Amino acid sequence: MSSEEKPSGIDQVLETPDLGVALESDWFKQFVDQIPVAIAISELSPKESVVFVNVEFERVTGKELSFLVGEGWTRVGGNAAPPQEPRSLGQAVVDEQDFVGVFVIPREGIPVMVDVWSNVIEGNGGTPVFRLVALVENAGAVASVVDGLEERVREKDTQLRELQHRVKNNLQMITALIRMEARGISDRSTGEGFDRLAGRIEALGLLYHALTQEGGGDTVDLGVYLSEIASAVMRAHAVEGIRLDLKVDTWPVSIDVAMPAGLVANELLTNALKHAFVGREGGTITLHSTSQPTGCRVLIADDGVGLPEAAAWPKPGKLSALIVRSLLQNAKAQIDVQSTPGDGMCVTIDFACEDAAPAADAQP
Repeated sequence: MSSEEKPSGIDQVLETPDLGVALESDWFKQFVDQIPVAIAISELSPKESVVFVNVEFERVTGKELSFLVGEGWTRVGGNAAPPQEPRSLGQAVVDEQDFVGVFVIPREGIPVMVDVWSNVIEGNGGTPVFRLVALVENAGAVASVVDGLEERVREKDTQLRELQHRVKNNLQMITALIRMEARGISDRSTGEGFDRLAGRIEALGLLYHALTQEGGGDTVDLGVYLSEIASAVMRAHAVEGIRLDLKVDTWPVSIDVAMPAGLVANELLTNALKHAFVGREGGTITLHSTSQPTGCRVLIADDGVGLPEAAAWPKPGKLSALIVRSLLQNAKAQIDVQSTPGDGMCVTIDFACEDAAPAADAQP
């Protein structure tokens, strides 16, 4: 994506490049196989049929690629879990968008409960071209407790209704990240673009994990979430001589704040490990998320080489700029970026309590 392109919102983020070309490439398939979410893609014309499934989709459904590819969604099997209206999974993913519902699918004779998302991918002219379906296995469903599914789903129904309009954005965000990163890759052999993309998806995966914890509700502990992201980034890009100065306080925030905050932290920490200490033997990366009675401050800094003269972060037109704008809008955050060539970089983000709190706790 060139610096002249300026996304105006999530609709522009979701504009689709030629996904058909990507589906034919081994490097794309190998990457999607590493995503810990069951993903399948169908081509809508001339007759809708599945053209791709990743390894996780085969595992969750218990059906091999050769059984699914070239066929319709009815091959997946499965029906809506009660107390939902009776309907098949195959028909539901065609009729609905975003979060479709909770379904029970047969896997080697054992019923398995899964959460299902469906998203239509449009071509450049706005015509629907592909459908992307994602399944997330619900670990609580085993054969011995199938009789209790109705009670379990009823207990979660209210919570799911409150979360659906937020959680559905995860699937859209993953799709957007793949598209935008693919546009910017000039040398696929390096794998650097998809390495960065993997970090972003891992950050979303950590958020999804936090949401599905028992009693998690629609609140995420920002300190815990950012510390998990920092640990993941350090594991993925460990460099000898670079240490992490980590300090976090417990502070609950809404999902709409945690998601962009985590992506911003992932972006800055990855940038620091890859670029801040070039030509140096080591240094320190700082991540502090501290709370006060009035709000929270997130500080991410390094004592590396700093940004080059006339350079800025985030760079206009890049995905990082869109993520920062989302953070500023969702939490009414204030962000300050300071960098001096040769003397490191420091980004400070400040939230007010009432602006970052979950909706039920927010002040009028």
